[in-house]
Amino acid sequence: MHTLLTWLGTKDLENMLVEAHAAISTIALKSTIPFDKIVILSNKDEDKWNQFERFLQKRMAIANRPNQDIQVYKAHIDSPIDYQSISKVADQWISKLSDEADTLSINLTSGTPTMTTLSVLIGKGKSNTRFLQSTPKNEVIDVDIPLDFAHAYAQSASKGIAAKATSEPSLYRAFDQLTSHSDAMKTAIKKAQKIAASEVPTLILGETGTGKELMANAIHQGSLRAQKSLRIVNCGALAENIVDSILFGHKKGAFTGADKDHPGLFEQADGGTLFLDEVGELPLNVQVKLLRALQQGEVTRLGDTKSINVDVRIIAATHQDLSALVAQGKFREDLFYRLAVGIIDMPSLNQRKADIPYIVEQLAEQINLAGAKHPSYKSKNISDKAINFICTQSWPGNIRELWSTLNRAFLWSDNRVVDEKDIADSMINIQKSKPDHKITMSIHDKVDIVQITDDIQKKYVIAALKASGNVKKQATKILGLKDHQTLTNWMKRLNITID
Repeated sequence: MHTLLTWLGTKDLENMLVEAHAAISTIALKSTIPFDKIVILSNKDEDKWNQFERFLQKRMAIANRPNQDIQVYKAHIDSPIDYQSISKVADQWISKLSDEADTLSINLTSGTPTMTTLSVLIGKGKSNTRFLQSTPKNEVIDVDIPLDFAHAYAQSASKGIAAKATSEPSLYRAFDQLTSHSDAMKTAIKKAQKIAASEVPTLILGETGTGKELMANAIHQGSLRAQKSLRIVNCGALAENIVDSILFGHKKGAFTGADKDHPGLFEQADGGTLFLDEVGELPLNVQVKLLRALQQGEVTRLGDTKSINVDVRIIAATHQDLSALVAQGKFREDLFYRLAVGIIDMPSLNQRKADIPYIVEQLAEQINLAGAKHPSYKSKNISDKAINFICTQSWPGNIRELWSTLNRAFLWSDNRVVDEKDIADSMINIQKSKPDHKITMSIHDKVDIVQITDDIQKKYVIAALKASGNVKKQATKILGLKDHQTLTNWMKRLNITID
């Protein structure tokens, strides 16, 4: 396939009105290679786009050249001379069309000098691009640009790299707010820092309450997109009948109540990052559109026929096992592999024991800061014993559960220092249902039932002692034993010792 990419120039429109040729029609008609597809970019005069498409289609049909795939697309640029926004649009289209076509021809005549300059700079990086110009006499010139921009840039960049190598490495300030004294968290942040510097889609995995949104924000702030928008959406909180509109937008009249055009989150995050929390909750039909947006960099608003190009980095997160959902047919395999390029496993609080004292201090500071707004509130501290007690607990809800528990403890306690009893009294006991594991045996099977039950008892006794801080009286209550002497006898029988 042979494709022509061009900006829509003022002269092209003016000549169209008098049925005369300008750069686009001249190149389309006189190029030695007929074009199967013509992509025209513009940011103004939208009311004339359809007329120009018909004008060009008619000219191509008369010349017996392909004319079915000619379309003007909206270019989201700040102004005709804004290098940053034009660069983004040009890069999107040149990369997309170069991948699709055998040859990509770029018109250098139509558009502003900024558009031409960036088309050359970006187009020279593709092996199958060629550049065309038209003269005032409607002649076509095949432009040879001998300069190797990549080589010239590499020479300049190498000097900068050499100079920087002798200086101190810069700190990843975006990750400063993530507490990382534990080895598990240090590993996660090290991976995230590398991912932040790239443009790859990222999947953050971890239990509920482990701080996946904080990590996503740090990755965005540590990336080249930090100055652009970060949009956040909880996919699990979206009603299925509106998720399409929220993500991809809708046109006026697309459904009852759609009284105006609405840009979706992909458009709102253009140039920046879109964080899809609980991505495993997305319906399969929406997963198809999400995959298309990732693969082609374009979305279609609900009720519209034209696609909109977007440049969005996706960070997704879930507490679910996506590979299991794929096996069950509830999550698309191709989407899973598209998202799971940069993978970060957020450690549970139970894996971050070294971080807990610092996290507790930070949360306590936040609670006191919020409470200071109320005249009757008295600022409180948390005792070392309370922090040690917190470190012994499992916290299945992770930081979110710890935050709620501390809020209750600070609220209920009348003392200026919150102790371990205040924490224990503020913890919520959630009864977890026990799975019914049906056991089947054959006539020739042999098991050591005593050893099996001893192993189970030992695990529960150790867990109870850990949760109680090795206080036998508390551990006895947790296990439902009648007295602590019974627990002592069990410990002897099971060969359990404590400090």
